[in-house]
Amino acid sequence: MKSFYHYLMKYRHPKPKDDISDFANHAYLDHGFPKASNRYDEISSYLELNTDYLSSMTIFDEAWEKYITETKQ
Repeated sequence: MKSFYHYLMKYRHPKPKDDISDFANHAYLDHGFPKASNRYDEISSYLELNTDYLSSMTIFDEAWEKYITETKQ
């Protein structure tokens, strides 16, 4: 399974169309983001403790649900 970060990068957009695109753009610029992880708890903890670019963790949860749904093997 590819990492969450790798999956999220498909939503990067120069002019963010929605909250997930905005999240992807910020994650791309965040050099500390756990890029190799596919663990919800690790990424969620990182975002809660080390970032201020998400207005709500609901955005991460929505992106995570898409990730799980689309990358099931």
